[in-house]
Amino acid sequence: MEKIKKLRPVDMTVCYNMMLKLYAQKGKHEKLDRLMQEMQEKDICNGATYTIRLNAYVNSRDIEGMEKLLMQMEADPVATVDWYTYATAANGYMKVGIVEKASEMMKKSENSVNDRARKTAYESLLTMHAAIGNKDEVYRLWNRCKNPRNSFNSSYLCMLSSLVKLDDVEGAEKILQEWESGNPRFDIRIPNMMITAYCKWGLFDKAEAYIKRLLDDGKELDGSTWDRLSSAYHTDNAMEKAVETLKKATLGIRRGWKPNHVTFGACIKYLKEKLDVEQALEILKLFKENGHISATTYDRLVSYVHGEIADAEAMDLIKQNFMIEKVQLDDEEN
Repeated sequence: MEKIKKLRPVDMTVCYNMMLKLYAQKGKHEKLDRLMQEMQEKDICNGATYTIRLNAYVNSRDIEGMEKLLMQMEADPVATVDWYTYATAANGYMKVGIVEKASEMMKKSENSVNDRARKTAYESLLTMHAAIGNKDEVYRLWNRCKNPRNSFNSSYLCMLSSLVKLDDVEGAEKILQEWESGNPRFDIRIPNMMITAYCKWGLFDKAEAYIKRLLDDGKELDGSTWDRLSSAYHTDNAMEKAVETLKKATLGIRRGWKPNHVTFGACIKYLKEKLDVEQALEILKLFKENGHISATTYDRLVSYVHGEIADAEAMDLIKQNFMIEKVQLDDEEN
């Protein structure tokens, strides 16, 4: 703390804000309050100081503290009160189920949006309205912010995701059609979202037909497209189709994607019980060649297919393999 006192006011603010973030992440709210009080006494608070504290109140579901701080922010010219501030407060109310006040904050947030933040703000508000079931508000905001000639894929993805949450099948299909007809940049995330939605709604025929249309149009699908369909078949206990699409999932690789280990394990177990050793080994080989399972895991699962190890051991082995792979990937990206 002595070193901080020797810094220039601007540098002191940065250091104090970093400490605020650390206390907020650790959930040490008493230290957070004391540190912020000290900053106010030193007159070194800035907009970020208030935002960090507001988020801390929201994450801890301290609505009383959130409301008091919001009033201080509105009265203090140093504090940055913008669309994000009110959206954060709306999120706080949503966490504790106070929907009416959440809607009021979202309206304030919308009224605070400037042109520079328009895209990000409307996408966030769309998602929030969908989360509390405000279907009319979702469409109203979409009609305000969309630009058929220059809409971003992220905006369509946000709108489609919102309609999926609302179980609006017809609306989701219309948005998909609008995107396909007006956006030249193909983004696999949007078809994947629609395929997941069809599977969620039990509309497997539509999911299959859509995938066929994409392939007929020359679109390149990635592994997650087939993996989503395979997992849905597994959930629906259509194991033959789950196995078939799981094999296709290994053909389209995208960095960072890993197959659903639960579906993978279920398919291997199904084939083992069916005594279809040849197909089980084929899938294991595909997964090994594409780096989804280690050589050691592959050897042990081959033993499993031949009946040499128990189901529980094999399923634990698969789970551990995918957890290790995820940790390694996260380390590489960081």
